[in-house]
Amino acid sequence: MADQIPLYPVRSAGAAASHRRAAYYSSAGPGPGADRRGRYQLEDESAHLDEMPLMMSEEGFENDESDYHTLPRARITRRKRGLEWFVCGGWKFLCTSCCDWLINVCQRKKELKARTVWLGCPEKCEEKHPRNSIKNQKYNVFTFIPGVLYEQFKFFLNLYFLVVSCSQFVPALKIGYLYTYWAPLGFVLAVTIAREAIDEFRRFQRDKEMNSQLYSKLTVRGKVQVKSSDIQVGDLIIVEKAFLSCGQHPLMYMLQASASFQNQRIPSDMVFLRTSEKAGSCFIRTDQLDGETDWKLKVAVSCTQRLPALGDLFSISAYVYAQKPQLDIHSFEGTFTREDSDPPIHESLSIENTLWASTIVASGTVIGVVIYTGKETRSVMNTSNPKNKVGLLDLELNQLTKALFLALVVLSVVMVTLQGFAGPWYRNLFRFLLLFSYIIPISLRVNLDMGKAAYGWMIMKDENIPGTVVRTSTIPEELGRLVYLLTDKTGTLTQNEMVFKRLHLGTVSYGTDTMDEIQSHVLNSYLQVHSQPSGHNPSSAPLRRSQSSTPKVKKSVSSRIHEAVKAIALCHNVTPVYEARAGITGETEFAEADQDFSDENRTYQASSPDEVALVRWTESVGLTLISRDLASMQLKTPSGQVLTYCILQMFPFTSESKRMGIIVRDESTAEITFYMKGADVAMSTIVQYNDWLEEECGNMAREGLRTLVVAKRTLTEEQYQDFESRYSQAKLSIHDRALKVAAVVESLEREMELLCLTGVEDQLQADVRPTLEMLRNAGIKIWMLTGDKLETATCIAKSSHLVSRTQDIHVFRPVTSRGEAHLELNAFRRKHDCALVISGDSLEVCLRYYEHELVELACQCPAVVCCRCSPTQKAHIVTLLRQHTRKRTCAIGDGGNDVSMIQAADCGIGIEGKEGKQASLAADFSITQFRHIGRLLMVHGRNSYKRSAALGQFVMHRGLIISTMQAVFSSVFYFASVPLYQGFLMVGYATIYTMFPVFSLVLDQDVKPEMAILYPELYKDLTKGRSLSFKTFLIWVLISIYQGGILMYGALLLFEDEFVHVVAISFTALILTELLMVALTIRTWHWLMVVAEFLSLGCYVASLAFLNEYFGIGRVSFGAFLDVAFITTVTFLWKVSAITVVSCLPLYVLKYLKRKLSPPSYSKLSS
Repeated sequence: MADQIPLYPVRSAGAAASHRRAAYYSSAGPGPGADRRGRYQLEDESAHLDEMPLMMSEEGFENDESDYHTLPRARITRRKRGLEWFVCGGWKFLCTSCCDWLINVCQRKKELKARTVWLGCPEKCEEKHPRNSIKNQKYNVFTFIPGVLYEQFKFFLNLYFLVVSCSQFVPALKIGYLYTYWAPLGFVLAVTIAREAIDEFRRFQRDKEMNSQLYSKLTVRGKVQVKSSDIQVGDLIIVEKAFLSCGQHPLMYMLQASASFQNQRIPSDMVFLRTSEKAGSCFIRTDQLDGETDWKLKVAVSCTQRLPALGDLFSISAYVYAQKPQLDIHSFEGTFTREDSDPPIHESLSIENTLWASTIVASGTVIGVVIYTGKETRSVMNTSNPKNKVGLLDLELNQLTKALFLALVVLSVVMVTLQGFAGPWYRNLFRFLLLFSYIIPISLRVNLDMGKAAYGWMIMKDENIPGTVVRTSTIPEELGRLVYLLTDKTGTLTQNEMVFKRLHLGTVSYGTDTMDEIQSHVLNSYLQVHSQPSGHNPSSAPLRRSQSSTPKVKKSVSSRIHEAVKAIALCHNVTPVYEARAGITGETEFAEADQDFSDENRTYQASSPDEVALVRWTESVGLTLISRDLASMQLKTPSGQVLTYCILQMFPFTSESKRMGIIVRDESTAEITFYMKGADVAMSTIVQYNDWLEEECGNMAREGLRTLVVAKRTLTEEQYQDFESRYSQAKLSIHDRALKVAAVVESLEREMELLCLTGVEDQLQADVRPTLEMLRNAGIKIWMLTGDKLETATCIAKSSHLVSRTQDIHVFRPVTSRGEAHLELNAFRRKHDCALVISGDSLEVCLRYYEHELVELACQCPAVVCCRCSPTQKAHIVTLLRQHTRKRTCAIGDGGNDVSMIQAADCGIGIEGKEGKQASLAADFSITQFRHIGRLLMVHGRNSYKRSAALGQFVMHRGLIISTMQAVFSSVFYFASVPLYQGFLMVGYATIYTMFPVFSLVLDQDVKPEMAILYPELYKDLTKGRSLSFKTFLIWVLISIYQGGILMYGALLLFEDEFVHVVAISFTALILTELLMVALTIRTWHWLMVVAEFLSLGCYVASLAFLNEYFGIGRVSFGAFLDVAFITTVTFLWKVSAITVVSCLPLYVLKYLKRKLSPPSYSKLSS
């Protein structure tokens, strides 16, 4: 099949290259690759897969081999050898390999193995298992200082200043005072270490709180309290809902409740042995594991559930065999064996018998045996370690500092060369390096760090986004550079609250405004039934059963509504739960008699919120589900009568079948009915012919509603008995059990009577649609990664307008092999401008063989939806996007399953929601609603990036201009390595004289916040990085050279007679120039900026009067002191003013001309 589907045509120009590639593959010879190829040839009947690699475009075939993408992720490249390889990156490869080897030796990972766990006997474990402790800290006591210092000095800027500062301990190289070098560096390090220490201490406190949480452990002597971190493999642990038990201390209850959000979390991975619920099952919440807030039904091991009392768990000899720890949270294989019975009892264990760590018990009390602890639990294995995030702006500035260092070295060499390498030239070279070291200003890091703190403070104080918290203060600029936004669905885009919106019966449709009509029809139908003689009911059953063989009579609307509502009330997996009253003990084997069965006290539990929405709707129209167990359910009619139905069979929903079914017997009439509901694609072939279903499903889908088709079939007793015998036989078969069971069930799914079509809406978060539209207009591509079903994810993508109504959607077919993936990718490649919907399993297969091709194709899509994603897959997708596109990514989520994705992204945003605070605490930024992300990016992200870019470049300009003056000064004085300005002046220049005006740039803005939100297109320019680039950097370098030259030559030219005052003259002009340049750079004035300008000017004028000994040429011992009378003369003032005007006026003129001739996009809006 694969060779029949043509790829893009190969042009003749690329024929030779194609032959070479074919030869490359054919010459692979025997080996693993050959075997693999043979296997796929047999499996997929696609013999030419390896010869016809998947290409992105026609041109790909014509490219040189270095650009050629082979099938299995690799590129064919010309291999470098010897010295060339070492110089071109080989040394880095060797260093990395050595470090990896050392780390592996020091932290050799233990091989994970399957295990046998004896109940209540941890001492019988054959191997040592990890402690059950949570550890989110980056460092320990010994690694903290080295780790923090490494993170700081891996940046070239800091490392350079460390070397420069250390050089001042060498007398021959000493230029100024030690504090001029060590004070700024010490300040930066002290702030960084303090910040890291506070963050680390907070992490330590959070870990300690979780590890100290108390649980009840069952022992031979009874219950004992044990810390979470002391739980071992084999322990029997009791977990319960956190209501106050008799004898439990109130303080302990408060601690447990506060630590676990009112319900105890399961502390480790366990096998479910026993529960307080009579049915032998319980519900758990898995929101912190897979992001779904729906409650999952778990079933206890039947052998241990049947034991008379809790203590009997120690009187039996039993063990659990568990598979080795693995990532997959949706599967488990194991066995339970009881040895002391005759014959021994063996039970197979599956995912429904497990209780994973970090899930919450939602009903009753559970007892489980611990099988995995600590690092081996599913939740920890699916969580990646936090990494130190570095902003793109910091990396760009790091590159610029390297360029500045190169300029510094060149300038120093030029100076020594012009000296003629006289005397100890190497010492002079080092002195020149130190003299010009202000080219790379240490104040750059200080200003940027303080700026980041200011941006964080502004974000948290913004009244338009209340509750926003900045947890990582080092990357606010990243919010202004984002290209990809990867979002969770449940709880992020949606509220996870389902609302019943539509009931369609074929000829008539009911919406939210006509539900009262349905209520009256249901009331009337049950009143008619009750008004009939009681003896008539049994005889009505045979009459209905014979309907299938008689011609169909058109039913009235009332009877059709009655049938539809009854079907919806019966066909589900919902269980009503009644909360126990205060004072009920947690250990009562289980006081259902003491529960309050009133309507107000009833809540519904189900594995899907759709199910709950449907049952709540039937309650609102008069038919109420009041109780349910594994064998029966009871409905209450509008008149108060209780109808009992016996559950004969349940067929749960699966992603393959896309439908669920139930067979029930009405206790009053003995009528057996098979009800089924499911997706329209699955049900359309099952129900009887009709001409409205497909059209109405399409209409509801376009409205963003989740549709379910409901049907029924009435069975005779003989038909059911025949089905039951075949179904039991199929369930006992060893080979192909699933296929045989499905075949038997499908024998019932024929010519079913179509009852109705339902439409349920998953309510979106407030303002999700306009927020997503704003982000799209800003040039941000949005991907939705969810653990939910494909149909649900597609529906939400449409309703949220992530995918526009006119846009095509390509649903990636499930693939399991390389050949299938090849064919499906070819089919997808032919689509243009369509959204992609792909499942986690198919994604895994495609990434295994076609990683580069899939990512490149997906990046061209306007939107991508990945469903059924595990937490690890979400993080993997984020990492792939970062590596392949080199663009900045942002991940946003609200559950524990989103933590890995949030930490893997360049910028992680957590939402505080119903799923707890785990994502919020792990994120860089925490918000309360999804709509706040619009203002966070468009306003604060934009401002943070543009301000930091301006601030960084201005600080570099400040260093470059003084270094230019030093170079001119040294040139005039026969290339002497003598400093122009002494220690205090250099420190004062970077601090009190210019710091406040320069730092006030963090208050600057080019457009008002309202404009930035109204025109999100402005955000597109930021992603191109034009605010800070080599082009803008070179412009600032030229400005610095021009101004530095004018200031120094001007001072020397105009003050020939008063040459001893050259320091005061040039320094005064320098300060005035810097203040004017700040004013030139500012786009929107703030009153604090004006204050900063005048404050700095005042400080300088005061220092002229009181610190005159610093204003001599060279050292103070030269005897040149400032004459206070001199600086008050008109001559001094006009000459300083003239120099300043010549240095600044041309720049003002150029700026004015540029704004007139080539105005930036924002200026049109701000005007």
